[in-house]
Amino acid sequence: MAVHVIGAGLAGLAAAMRLAERDAGVFVHEAASQAGGRCRSYHDPVLDMVIDNGNHLLLSGNHAALAYLSASGAARHLEGPPHAEFAFVDLAGGERWTLRINDGKLPAWIFDKRRRVPGTHIGDYFSFARLLWARQEKTVCETVPCSGPLYERLARPLWLAALNTEPKEASAQLAGAVMAETLARGGKACRPLFARAGLAQVFVDPALEWLRKRKVAIALGRRLRALELVADRVTALEFTDGKIAIDAGDSVILAVPPMVARDLVPELETPDAFRAIVNAHFRIDPPATFPPIMGVVNGTIEWLFAFEHRLSVTISCADRLLDAARESLARQIWDEVAAVTGLPHSMPLWQIVRERRATFAATPAQNARRPGARTRWSNLFLAGDWTRTGLPATIEGAVRSGYRAADLIIAA
Repeated sequence: MAVHVIGAGLAGLAAAMRLAERDAGVFVHEAASQAGGRCRSYHDPVLDMVIDNGNHLLLSGNHAALAYLSASGAARHLEGPPHAEFAFVDLAGGERWTLRINDGKLPAWIFDKRRRVPGTHIGDYFSFARLLWARQEKTVCETVPCSGPLYERLARPLWLAALNTEPKEASAQLAGAVMAETLARGGKACRPLFARAGLAQVFVDPALEWLRKRKVAIALGRRLRALELVADRVTALEFTDGKIAIDAGDSVILAVPPMVARDLVPELETPDAFRAIVNAHFRIDPPATFPPIMGVVNGTIEWLFAFEHRLSVTISCADRLLDAARESLARQIWDEVAAVTGLPHSMPLWQIVRERRATFAATPAQNARRPGARTRWSNLFLAGDWTRTGLPATIEGAVRSGYRAADLIIAA
């Protein structure tokens, strides 16, 4: 039995590793010249340093992603605080606070005003429990209150980061799924974990090394042009450099972006609306006592990450910024970074990275368009954070989708 994995993003790599663990013959084909998909690192010539295309973090409750990193031996490279702590600043009034979530499932932290969001009350938090039973067609703001200090200072920033969609149009079910796997499980599931060495060095390179040691063939720069579909099977893969026959007993996992999958598979319904993410990187040493991540309220920037010799900003649902002039956008972002950090207003070397189709729009309508791992072709399976994982487009969802596709093949 051979399994051809099309796409070497995290979904494809996770699928390949799961199959290789079961001694399946695995072949990985990737159209780009590097693996990792949207989770990648590269040398930026402007900054003259290696940066990530975006600022991704895990939470300690992301069990599939942590299992993936443990299998490749990369989990030891994750860094994070011993407990679930998140620093925030409100640029409107300059107020700062740190959210400190206790480890246990009983949310004792919301009863302590020193640990919860300033200006909030205990009852505010319990109102958000309605998301855990949200209806499929409802948005976040149709399910829970979208106003007040708790929403503005915690809920909206977290939902924007997780869903990359404004809560007024975002799926309540997806928000509830995130809440069920993080806050509802207590601080032990909410501890932030960072790939400080870089996304490629933690999520991609160790997986590639693990696969190559197990004789998994990995072809980069090989684009799939078409699937040959006969009756209920894939019978051949047509690449730009030739055709590969798919024999009886062989399988194919399509772990590519939804737009590519839709072009390759007839009548496949996938998400077709997307949201952008803008990241800004500044070559400068962060203040010595600055936390590894800080949430920013009432600003253009939403999350500020501190790395060695670099500060990086993430702005979700950022379609409004796609056509902004780069220089003026960098100046606007840096002015806020300087206000948060106390650094000088003279702007250091900078880089803006805009991903126009960073994730699918996590609306109820788009969530309903997500296909499952199975297709009507018996040996063709789908993987990717845009498939029906039950989660928004996250690293955890991508890894789960790869595992799901692989497990279906193993079970068969």
